[in-house]
Amino acid sequence: MGQRFRLVANVVDVGPTDAPLPKLPVARAFWSPRPNLKVAAAAWIYAGGAHHTSFSYAVTAEHVRDFAEMADMEFLLIDENTVLADFRNALRWNDLYYHLRRGL
Repeated sequence: MGQRFRLVANVVDVGPTDAPLPKLPVARAFWSPRPNLKVAAAAWIYAGGAHHTSFSYAVTAEHVRDFAEMADMEFLLIDENTVLADFRNALRWNDLYYHLRRGL
């Protein structure tokens, strides 16, 4: 972002796998992003979401929002209420806010 860090979070639903996955060398979960894959993927890309991700059953979106605020980072949430047009507008408004926050 140049002048700030951005934390992007996506709420997901976890479901059972169709079969065991014993050959995967990492922890595994079958998850579906909210509101759906098409919108979540587009929002993630618009936000410049990283390919480094994390997953937790214990941490909520509110926890992540609180952490971002404490760390003075921009926070974007993709959840069941995400509408791409609104999300893109939020990105534009956030850019303006962080630009003005630095001072003119």
